Amino acid sequence: MSRPLCLLFDCDGTLVDSEPLLADEMATSLTAIGLPFSTDDYIGEFRGARFRNIVAELQKRHGRIDATSLKETEAGMRARLAERLVHELKCLPGVHEALDTLSDYPRAVVSNGPETKIRTCLASTDLSDYFNDHLFSAYTANCWKPDPGLYLHAAHSMGFKARECLVIDDSIVGVRSALAAGIPVIHLNRFSDVETTPQGAIMISNMHQLPTVVSRLVHQEALAL
Repeated sequence: MSRPLCLLFDCDGTLVDSEPLLADEMATSLTAIGLPFSTDDYIGEFRGARFRNIVAELQKRHGRIDATSLKETEAGMRARLAERLVHELKCLPGVHEALDTLSDYPRAVVSNGPETKIRTCLASTDLSDYFNDHLFSAYTANCWKPDPGLYLHAAHSMGFKARECLVIDDSIVGVRSALAAGIPVIHLNRFSDVETTPQGAIMISNMHQLPTVVSRLVHQEALAL
């Protein structure tokens, strides 16, 4: 593993605790149009996945829904979620401290969510200044995790080779994306009782541990020289 020169952070579930709000809004909206869905379904099966992929899978199980109805449902869900993110969203413990400690590293946010949602999440939790405009959305790149293209696009846009970056992601979808891209990855595994960290990834259970792991990687690289 090369010494990390650039840090690429997922957003939802890694920097901010937005997933419970998203799961709640999805459960309400999808169930209302005939696609039974619970908050546990999101956390247990679909965490980190693209919304349209989740809907496609639910339609396989429960039957097709009119496209216009789906579009209106998604628009309404995102509007309500945006409002809740402004007023209810919290930063995950240890994030500010980790970012302060790792301030010498270039960093970016790389998310499957829309850029407007990324910006709302960062602004609501006082994280915007840590990343400025180094934000990479799957909706802008037209490439969603677990496809490796999104993380590769972010690495190259930041001016680094894949092996020079380090991904920090909480979802299995995101970890697999980084591994497929050939980018070293830390799995923030906050649900170790139900999730197994993929082989090749480094596991941490909270963001307080991140600076120590990065420091260890730098030390290992120095010893190898």
